[in-house]
Amino acid sequence: MSSKIFKIDEVDRNIIQLVQNEPTLTHTEIAKKVNRSQPTVGMRIKKLESSGVLKFQAGINIKTMDLFLGRVEIQTLQPRKILDLVKKCPYMLNAFRLSGTSNISILLVGPKFEYLDNIVNHHFRKNPNITNVYLDIITDVENDFVLPFDFDYEKCGAQPDGECCGKCTR
Repeated sequence: MSSKIFKIDEVDRNIIQLVQNEPTLTHTEIAKKVNRSQPTVGMRIKKLESSGVLKFQAGINIKTMDLFLGRVEIQTLQPRKILDLVKKCPYMLNAFRLSGTSNISILLVGPKFEYLDNIVNHHFRKNPNITNVYLDIITDVENDFVLPFDFDYEKCGAQPDGECCGKCTR
């Protein structure tokens, strides 16, 4: 795993905490709370954003939506192919590389449990490069859990390489 290490100080941590708790705060309001000038806060936020430490992301709150959320853990010989599929499928929210028995974990969402089961069967259980597949349905989310979500299910199957076929939910 390669990642850039970005050093943040106490002021940066306070700014991040304020933005997370109240994303609509203005730079002036944040400046008052961290005892810094508004231009300093603006520069720090810009630095945190450009470094990738601070992200502003809109999405759906999984906790409040009428959707089924699942987690698939797989062991595969070709993790890159699976990660590429996740980028193309509107039902796959994100994937994580793991160490241990499984090497990929994927978050799935769909309007019906059957969609999740069919996606797992089609893309993972039938794949000869995948040796183990586990599907768990997440029954409750404790805190707000906001993730980007593509409601355009029709794009599933529109991929020219055929990786996501649009038939996986049937």
